[in-house]
Amino acid sequence: MEAKLHEHGTGVGHVSHTRAGGATASASSSLAALGDTRLLLLGIWLGAAIFFSFAVAPSAFAVLPARELAGAIVTRTIGIVNVGGIITGLLLLATAFAGRGRAAKRGWLVEIFALALLVLGTGIGHWVISARMAALRLALGRPIDEVAQNEPLRLAFNNLHGYSVAAMTTAMLAGLAAFILIARRNRKA
Repeated sequence: MEAKLHEHGTGVGHVSHTRAGGATASASSSLAALGDTRLLLLGIWLGAAIFFSFAVAPSAFAVLPARELAGAIVTRTIGIVNVGGIITGLLLLATAFAGRGRAAKRGWLVEIFALALLVLGTGIGHWVISARMAALRLALGRPIDEVAQNEPLRLAFNNLHGYSVAAMTTAMLAGLAAFILIARRNRKA
């Protein structure tokens, strides 16, 4: 601590104490809060993606009377999860540069790569794969279950479904890697 004598023109002074590095402590707590917020956002998205993958989608197909109806619910829900992943990933990428000095270079680069992969996986899943699946459903003109398994449009739909699962899995694994890296960095701070 540093003591300073301040006179106010009356000849009487008072002593004030300032902490060395007081601004640094404030900046450090702001970075800690940002790190916690980043971790929370990513945790919420990961939870939603896991819940969708392991609860919503299988339950919709198991419980609803028509697979077409289950498919409509799953399509709508995965769209929400994908857009949430895109927004979350972009926010986390934008804020990854704050406090960059606290992170080891390799860990920071892996975090950036993982977040970019999250954005790419959810973006491709949403704007490419889901859009093509919707176009195929329209082209079929009838519920997918009424189409023979060996019909080219049905085969293309099944392939796209596999790509959709792969894109979501990639995004979730990338999100998990980023979550671990952010949590590790937050613990060190």
